Amino acid sequence: MTARRPAAPPTAAAAPPALRLSIVVPVLDEADGIAATLDALAAPRAAGHEVIVVDGGSGDETLALSRPRADAVIAGPRGRARQMNAGAAHATGDVLLFLHADTRLPPFGVERIGAAVAAGAAWGRFDVRIDGRPPMLVVVAALMNARSRLTGIATGDQAMFVRRELFERVGGFPDQPLMEDIELSRRLCACAPPACLRDRVVTSGRRWERHGVWRTTLLMWRLRWRYWRGAPADELARAYR
Repeated sequence: MTARRPAAPPTAAAAPPALRLSIVVPVLDEADGIAATLDALAAPRAAGHEVIVVDGGSGDETLALSRPRADAVIAGPRGRARQMNAGAAHATGDVLLFLHADTRLPPFGVERIGAAVAAGAAWGRFDVRIDGRPPMLVVVAALMNARSRLTGIATGDQAMFVRRELFERVGGFPDQPLMEDIELSRRLCACAPPACLRDRVVTSGRRWERHGVWRTTLLMWRLRWRYWRGAPADELARAYR
C-alpha cells in the first residue's frame, strides 16, 4: 500500500515589513519617465511598502500612467514642497521617503534605509549619480556628495528619508518655491545628524544638459549662497526660472 504524503501546509501571506516606508513622488507633466520610475518601485510595493504619487496639475498622461503603478495617486497644490507635504499627510508608513520623479533608488535602497533607521538614524539621504552625456556630471555629483557629507545638508535629488514623527515635529517642508530641501535639512540637522548612505541614487541630468553643466552648477551655487545670506525664496525662484 502506498503511503499517503502529508498535506502541504497552506501558503502563508507575506509578512508586513517591520518598518514600513511611504514613498512620496511629486509629479508635474512627467509622462516621459514616470512609468519607469514607478516600475522600479514594484518590489518595495510587493514587500508591503506604499507608493504615493502627488500630482500638481499635469496636463499630459502622467496620471493615467501612475494609477496602476502606485498605491495612491492624489492631487496636491502645485509646488514641490506643497505636493510632498500633501503626500506625507496621506501616508501611513513609519518612514517617509521623498523621491523625485526622475530619480531611481539603488538596488536594496529600501533595505539600506531600514538598516539605517534600525541603527538609530532619524533621517538621512543617499549619495547621488547624475545620468547624462557630459563627463563633467561625474564631478558635479562628487561635489554634491562631498558638500552634503561635510555640511549635513541634503538636496531633493538625494532621496531624503525621515521618520514620520520627526518630519511632523519640524513642520514638514516649508511652504516656499525653492530651497525647500535645504531648509528642511537645516531643521532636521538641529534635531539629529543625517545618515549619509553611500549607495547612489541615479537622477536625470536633463537640467544640466538643457542649460549647460557649468552654467547650471554656478547658478545653483549662487542661489544657495544668496539663500544662506537671507535672500527670500520667492526672489531666488524667479532667478532660477
